Amino acid sequence: MSASKNIWAIVPIKELDGAKQRLAPLLSPAQRRALIKVMMGEVLQALAGVRGLGGIMVVTLDPHATALATQLGARVVTDGARDGHTGSVTAGLKLLAREGRGGMMTLPADIPAATAAEIEAVMAAHEPTPSFTISPAHDDLGSNTVICSPPNSVPLRFGENSYFPHLEAARLAGIEPTIVRQPGIAMDIDHPADLAAFLRLPQSAGTRTRAWLETEGVPKLLSEKGL
Repeated sequence: MSASKNIWAIVPIKELDGAKQRLAPLLSPAQRRALIKVMMGEVLQALAGVRGLGGIMVVTLDPHATALATQLGARVVTDGARDGHTGSVTAGLKLLAREGRGGMMTLPADIPAATAAEIEAVMAAHEPTPSFTISPAHDDLGSNTVICSPPNSVPLRFGENSYFPHLEAARLAGIEPTIVRQPGIAMDIDHPADLAAFLRLPQSAGTRTRAWLETEGVPKLLSEKGL
């Protein structure tokens, strides 16, 4: 990796009440809140173990996320925290750009199988500035990790179908994107089918998220639904 280029990680975390509504057919509101707590903890701890990272910024107004981020030495930013995923990331990267940081990496809080080694591999593939690196979701729809150098080099817009639009946005900015696939980063959890896929992922073994799901009887519930 070329001198890390002072890359900072941005993790947007919306307020936990009402989170993960698409899991409502399977999990109660209390269970969904507990699940996102476990997942965000795994993501932030993976980031804390990444070598060569300039710093971690968590964009949130949630008290639990704020406490956890502070405990791990992350910087907490509230600007843009209620502006959706794209708005939160954009607020964070604008701040990093104003501060003269060399690069920005963003990833969501719902990829609990991601590891420090995977994140380091994505960073290692990142080219000298100006550059854009992306690690997509398992369905090639989501953009689960994105690195931009400088932070505002490519306009970002996250959502259900952002991967190919991000590739196009990078090329329109005159940057050929680097694509790095990683199984843990790819496995985001939004739908009940994602939980089933996560449980089948060898890398989920040993995660706290998997232990929580098993304790709550989620594998049985998924099996009963044919997932």
